[in-house]
Amino acid sequence: MKKRIKRTIWIFVIVVLVGVAYSGYNLYQLAPVGAAYVAKHLCSGVFVSGRDPEQIKALDLKRGGFVKVAIDRQNKSVTGSVFGLFERRAIYRPGLGCTLVIGRTEAEIRNQPAGDQTPVKPDPDKLWPLGSKVDLQSLPPEVDRQKLRAAVDWAFSEPNPKHLRRTWAVVIVYKGRIIAERYEKPITQDTPLLGQSMTKSVVNALVGILVAQGKLKLDAKALLPEWSPPGDPRRDITLEQMLRMTSGLKWVEDYANPLSDTPYMLYGTGDKAAFALAKPLENKPGAKWYYSTGTTNIICRIIKRAFGNDLAKYLSFPRRALFNPLKMSSAVLEPDASGTFTGSTFMYATARDWARFGLLYLRRGDWFGRKILPASWVDYSIKPTPGMAPKKYGPYFLRYGAHFWLCGQTKCPDPKKCPALPGDCYTLRGYQGQFVTIIPSRHLVIVRMGLTLRRGDWTQGPFVAAVVEAIKP
Repeated sequence: MKKRIKRTIWIFVIVVLVGVAYSGYNLYQLAPVGAAYVAKHLCSGVFVSGRDPEQIKALDLKRGGFVKVAIDRQNKSVTGSVFGLFERRAIYRPGLGCTLVIGRTEAEIRNQPAGDQTPVKPDPDKLWPLGSKVDLQSLPPEVDRQKLRAAVDWAFSEPNPKHLRRTWAVVIVYKGRIIAERYEKPITQDTPLLGQSMTKSVVNALVGILVAQGKLKLDAKALLPEWSPPGDPRRDITLEQMLRMTSGLKWVEDYANPLSDTPYMLYGTGDKAAFALAKPLENKPGAKWYYSTGTTNIICRIIKRAFGNDLAKYLSFPRRALFNPLKMSSAVLEPDASGTFTGSTFMYATARDWARFGLLYLRRGDWFGRKILPASWVDYSIKPTPGMAPKKYGPYFLRYGAHFWLCGQTKCPDPKKCPALPGDCYTLRGYQGQFVTIIPSRHLVIVRMGLTLRRGDWTQGPFVAAVVEAIKP
């Protein structure tokens, strides 16, 4: 009997020790990622968006309450820590936003040559988009002001307190002018907002510029030295396959698990492209579509290689070739510690500047006489990816182009739940409800920014349909 009790006690002790060890191991992995997440978003929120840190903690970082933070305004950095141990710091640099100090020292990151990051601001005396003046009084006669107001009111309404939409900004552009605009405090027209995966479409533009210049080719293979050795099947991946998310690289696009590929890459690594490009092939290149946030950061590494070893030219490229010509003065595309842009996720811009980017594509790459992108590149970007089954999004079914979502296709039988959208509709789409929807046939660019925490609590389709309904063809 005593032996049995003794054995039971030992089994219990072993189980407890295993549980403690397992919990400790999970904490050892999770804590730095959590600290990095809070430090990064608080740093960008304070030093890029100019928001109040307490508001950011209350609205944006509810899940990060276990992380203790210290804001150093003099050195423009934010440090997050868990139990005073697992510490991560994010540092701010003018024009480049915030970068997590992982894999390199703070001094090494701050000493990276940034090139010219001086923004070109809109003329305050000219009308948007060439200037910053907006006239919401004299609307075109085909615009039904009452229906338009109702559509915007719907976007900011909260019919279900358990499923908040949390719309922060709406900008509606018709025939090249803003016809509706609204913000929810503390956000204003001057607040740069995180685009999340809308940033991927900006990377599409950067690739398009370099393809037009002959510095990149869509059918190029052996894109990176790590994939170039003979026998490595990844050497067959083309740039086009990466733009269309058919590279075949293994990836887990899961946001719920902090240690899954996407969250860990964003908040646990200093060289995000290196993490993603180390993945093995899971499918033959071009054979299967699979959405991968890591893919875009690999593309950013490929763009970087197009500039050789000139980091200053690379880091200033988006501002020089895209943001400044469009007068997107608020736009900030943030690099990681290796000096490679995190083009999958980390770009900030005001709602008006996101609208400028959408207008560039509506105008098929022409910016009032200056050719930023070839019209053929815009056409290519919104061509459906062959072999991709439509992906369900709320009541809608979307297709994918080359780093753009095509929203005109729908299989929904209930027009009340999913009113039909124009067939040429396409969109930039980001986590937590960031959208820039472009409808060439209706001369529309529709921007919605927010902080929708639950998937499905915001669906862009009904809002777009309501705006379309407010303007006579």
